[in-house]
Amino acid sequence: MYSKEFEIPEGIEVKWKDNTIYVKGPLGEIKKEIKSPFLGKMITVEIKDNKFIVTSSRDKKKYKAMVGTIVAHLRNMVRGVTKGYKYVMKVVSLHFPPNIKVQGDKVVITNFLGEKTPRVAQIVGSAKVSIRGDTIEITGINKEDVGQTANNIEQATRITGKDRRIFQDGVYIWEKALPMKEE
Repeated sequence: MYSKEFEIPEGIEVKWKDNTIYVKGPLGEIKKEIKSPFLGKMITVEIKDNKFIVTSSRDKKKYKAMVGTIVAHLRNMVRGVTKGYKYVMKVVSLHFPPNIKVQGDKVVITNFLGEKTPRVAQIVGSAKVSIRGDTIEITGINKEDVGQTANNIEQATRITGKDRRIFQDGVYIWEKALPMKEE
């Protein structure tokens, strides 16, 4: 038998229902569905005495990995609703200065390398994007949404078919997973 537990901090409300974790804190509320064929059979989850306890009935590697994954998701969610997440990206342009704007749930990059067609990156979930000069900040309470949005912007400005030593233009992740608000 293998077990991991996570101490739920003061002021954070955690619920487990139908293989979904619900976390509520000062910055908001997040839910995450855990999909695993082992849940309910080999792996059990319970909340007792302000502790989130995940237990596996067997000591095999794949069950231990799933137990660790569930606890890691909860840890990220609790940090998100208390401090939040922030990614900082830098715009690098050696050839043509790109114009970057937020339009609804998309980031639109025009004039990238002098191209006429705009490049578009999707903003995922509840992430918020702000642009100041050559710096782009992505903030939110869900680590996965913030990270995926940053990656979408980075991939939208990816250059293929040209020498990377010369064409270094793009938007790159500069700092990641910083707390949204300073302590």
